[in-house]
Amino acid sequence: MLEANQPDWSKTMKYMLLIYHEEHSLDEAERAQCYVDSARLAQELDTKGQYLAAAPLHPSTTATSVRVREGRTMVTDGPFAETREQLGGYFLVEAADLDEAIAIAERIPMARKGTVEVRPVIDVAGLPRR
Repeated sequence: MLEANQPDWSKTMKYMLLIYHEEHSLDEAERAQCYVDSARLAQELDTKGQYLAAAPLHPSTTATSVRVREGRTMVTDGPFAETREQLGGYFLVEAADLDEAIAIAERIPMARKGTVEVRPVIDVAGLPRR
């Protein structure tokens, strides 16, 4: 049975909100404030039952890319794409539709300095649920 203010999540979709930004665009104080603001947003989303996960990522210099071609594994340092903006973090949320996911994305602090890509998540049968 649904509680009074809880949406029926069986009719929602999961959305991955991928946060891209220039890695050195924030100083330490701005980065700390961004983390505080992001945690606050995550808490608000959790209260509404929309929060699934969120985390910032270490800089792209810590990335390792793995490719398998013709049975051979190739491991290289760094991200796959050489672009100005790098993937810096993510939110995984539940939303009724794309408009609601966009409304959440625009509240992510780094949307003011970078880009938040909104992508629906495919629900694959057989994957573990948490």
